[in-house]
Parts: sequence; C-alpha cells; structure tokens
Amino acid sequence: MVSIAGTDPTGGAGTAADLKSITAAGGYGMAVVTAVVAQNTRGVRDIHVPPAEVLAAQLTAVSDDVELEAVKTGMLGTVEVIDTVAAWVAAHPPRVLVVDPVMVASSGDRLLEPEAEQAMIRFCARATVVTPNIDELAVLTGSPRASTEEEALAQATAWTARTGASVIVKTGHLEDREVTNTWVAPDGAQRRARSTRVDTTSTHGTGCSLAAALATRLGAGHSPAAALEWATAWLHEAIAHGASLQVGAGHGPVDHAHRARRLAAAGSAEPWLGAGEVPARLETPEALSVGRSRPGPGTAEDSTPADDSPTVQPVVPALVPAAGPWTAALWAAGAPLAGQIAECGFVRALVDGSLPSPAFDVYLAQDALYLGRCSRALAALGAATEDPAGGEFWTQSARHCLAIEAELHRSWLGGLPADHDTAISPVTSAYTDFLLVHALGSPAPVAAAAVLPCFWLYAQVGGGLDDVAAEHPYGAWLETYRDPGFVEGVRGALEQVERELAAATPEVRAEAARAFLLASRHELEFFEQATRLDPGTPAPRRHRARAADGAHAADTTHNAQTADGPRTAPAPPRPPAHPAAPTASTARTAPDALAGAGR
Repeated sequence: MVSIAGTDPTGGAGTAADLKSITAAGGYGMAVVTAVVAQNTRGVRDIHVPPAEVLAAQLTAVSDDVELEAVKTGMLGTVEVIDTVAAWVAAHPPRVLVVDPVMVASSGDRLLEPEAEQAMIRFCARATVVTPNIDELAVLTGSPRASTEEEALAQATAWTARTGASVIVKTGHLEDREVTNTWVAPDGAQRRARSTRVDTTSTHGTGCSLAAALATRLGAGHSPAAALEWATAWLHEAIAHGASLQVGAGHGPVDHAHRARRLAAAGSAEPWLGAGEVPARLETPEALSVGRSRPGPGTAEDSTPADDSPTVQPVVPALVPAAGPWTAALWAAGAPLAGQIAECGFVRALVDGSLPSPAFDVYLAQDALYLGRCSRALAALGAATEDPAGGEFWTQSARHCLAIEAELHRSWLGGLPADHDTAISPVTSAYTDFLLVHALGSPAPVAAAAVLPCFWLYAQVGGGLDDVAAEHPYGAWLETYRDPGFVEGVRGALEQVERELAAATPEVRAEAARAFLLASRHELEFFEQATRLDPGTPAPRRHRARAADGAHAADTTHNAQTADGPRTAPAPPRPPAHPAAPTASTARTAPDALAGAGR
C-alpha cells in the first residue's frame, strides 16, 4: 500500500510513521511525498511543498508499476495538492482509501486555509473511511466541537449517511479514561474498539499511525471490525511503550515496533533453564542458586545482555511465606519469574483494568481447558503420595478443579464440553503436558513441586494488589486472588511440598527444583498467551453477553445489538461456597470472581 503524506525527519509522523505502521500491520509500504517538513518532537519549523507536477509524477510512477491494495492519505496542505491527489484517485480508484484529514492540530490550530478545507471535505467523501480527530470531525460536518462521545457519534452518523463514506470516531481528545475508536458506517452500523487512556506525552504521530495500520489491515481483506480492533490494540501498545524510546525532548513518537519485537522474543527457542543452572544434587537448600534468571521472551522491556549471560535479580519477597527452608530456596531461585509475572503485559492490564475483554475471554477459555487436564495431574499426584494426609490434599484439589471447570462451562462458556468451542492452545497444551508427565512418571516430590507455582504465584499476584475500585471491570476476579480461603490452600500446598522435599534424596530434590522453575515459566506463558493473539481474532462464544454500555463491551456493535439480538445481561449465577481447602484453581476460575469481571 502507499502512503501519500508529508515527511518527518525525526520519524514520528508523516510518511515515516506510516511506513513503520504499514510494516507492523503486515503490509509492504510505499510513500509519495506531498510536503517536505522540517519538524521534530517540539514542533514544525518549515514546510516546502514540491510542485504539483512532481507530486503527480510520483503518483503515476507508483500506479504505472504497482497494483495497490490500499491507499492512505495524510497531509495534503493546499488546494492544488488535494486536487492532484483527488484526480489520481479518480483515475486509479483504490479498493481501500483511508483519509486522515489533517486539518486541525491537537492544539486546536487550523492547518489549512478555508479553500483547502473545503477541498479536503470534498475529497473525504471519496474515502472508504475517514479518520478525523474530534476537532476535524467538527470541521468535516460543519458542527460545533463535540464534547461527548455521543455528540461525536451523532455528527459522524449524519455525515456518513449523506456522503456514503464511513468515519472513525476517535475519543482520544476527550477526557474519559476509556478511549474508543468507533467505525460509523453509512447504514448506521457501529463497530467499536475500546482501549484505555495512557498517561504519556509520547503521542506524536498517533493519527497517522492509526490510519496507516487500519488501511493496511483493510487492504489485506480484514473486516472493518477486525481491522479497527487490531489497529486500536496495536497502537495502544505502541503508545504505552513510546516513552521508553527516549526520542526527543517534546511529544515523542510511539513505539511502532514494540509488538513485533515482543512477539519475536516470545518465539525464541532459547532454553528456559540451562543445563547447569540447577545442581545435579541438592544436599542443602543453600545449594540452589538464588535469583539468577533470563528475562522471559516477549515480556521484558529490554533484550538479554550482549553476552547472553543470566542477570542477577533481586529476590521478590514471597507474600505467602515459605513453609520451611526448602520452599524458601525454591522461591529465592524462582523469584525473578514471580517479578516478571507481576510486571507482564497481561497481568498489568488485568490489574489496571485496561485488558481488552476479548483477551480475558481467551484466558477464561484456555483456563477451562487447563482445569480439566490439571485435575488429572493432581489426581495422579494424590495417588502417588505416600503420606495419607498429603494424598488426600491433592485428591481434593483434583476434585475441586473438576467442580470449578463444570461451573465455568455451565455458567459462562455455554455449557459446552471443554474442547467443543475452543481448541487447546500450544501454551496450555505444553503446560498441562508438563504437569501430566511429572504427575504420571516422576517421584511425588517432583510432581508436587511442578504443581506448586499454580498455587503460589497466583497468591503472589493477589497479595501485591492495592485496593480494587468497585467499578473495576475485573475487580471481583482480582479479589479472589487474595481470598483468605485460597491463601490457606496455598499454605497447605507449601507445607506438603516442604515435607516432600525434606524427605527426598538430593537427586530428587534437584529434579523437583527444576520442575518448579520450569512450571513457574509455564505460568508466565499462560498469562501472556492472550496478548500474543492477533487483536480482532474472534473470542470464544460465551453463555452471557455484556451490556452494550457496560465496561469492556464487545469489540463489535451494531446499534447496541449482537448478531443474536439485543445485548442483555442476565443476573450472574450464585457462586459456590469456597471449599475448606481451596486449590490454585479457585483463584483461576471461581465463578464469584467471574461475576464482576466485566461480564
């Protein structure tokens, strides 16, 4: 696809931002320059507009040689420039034309002369979709500046019905914490992508970037809903990490490549635990190395050191204390992973409420699949444990897994079998295979150490939470992480593992330590898997729909209707009482948590 826009020598806006965005969205980018702009993160210094014949020659050079899937326009600063581009579009109608009508700066300053504004308004009517900011929407529609999302949607609805071009209503320039991008179609249909406001000054080029990414996804054949959801989620991540680039002293650029780097790191084949990082024999707890860890692929902000050596990390205190010296040694060795889980993208978004609801839905669906297989591992562990009390503890945990899985399907996933609606992901499969292999083929202390992170790490997340606001979309779910009954269950698991390790041989202890550390890494992967799917991927169907006006409504709406009818929200089912000895699965899937989790 081709970007037709001005330049930015510092790379944050214009054709530079467009090309980065096109690449990030999976396209091959080309650029036609409408203006050479001397600007940086602090402002524009000078603009040179090349002669119209130079612009026309660039456009013709592209269309004479390349079959385009999409066209995105940005800065078209004069009537002559607009008319030149419009004539080329008329002669070579693109399948997708996304117009970013650069008419009003974020400061509110008008960027075009009145005659050029009128030419731009006429050109916008040719577009597949127009992506104005709130001030540009007012100019486009001849209306006062909207002060609410409802006013902006009304303006866009009237204009698109009149012109036949769709509009993206962007609320980033309003004041609400929730930010929405809504596709308003000529027939009145609305497709909404939700996000949350990021407290940052790194917003230079966000309008260019969204429009270019949207054009790329549309050109690749994605539906308006899927394309908008992808572009919105990608840009949110790019904005959130823009400041870490440390580019410029003003309003810095977004990090267009953050998602690509994160996913590339997540695909690393580097072993999670080196062959020599755990001794072959553990005679004493002190023999287990403390706090040495490589960052988890796809989660750390920076790559590993140039020499690829592990880095020494401070030990994060266990909020549910170890039961003795052996579990304390396990925690010290795995504490860096606990810190990575607390800081990973999924958990941070879950805690601050910015997690998109489709990602939470994916998490729930995979969790249901996890529970069924984890229950088998726990049952096998119960049978293999020689201590009767310990065997009963693991057996009761297995039964509780099955009870919670059944309740999750009955109340929230449509009552379907676990494998009917959603296929098990590679991450969930790898984790549960790991647990089953140890439960069925390893000594009981090793299997017990393998299942321990599912208890301990969830309690760690819950224990580190601040007070959760009543209106938090996932508040009840988060509260369950620190439920007193669940914490008691974690203590029971710790006591059992401590006894098993104290009685084990040095060789079995070493194997158990490796199993604990690898399972901790599987927990990190389990959390992060939903952030590695393409935004816009259909979420698993659920038994209950959200209210159209509720927090984290679905990504696609049509006059507040779903394909199955109005968006109504029946009362949540009564949660079952906590068992006397809850397992980690209580924190994962207890329906009392689900009842308030944006559902």
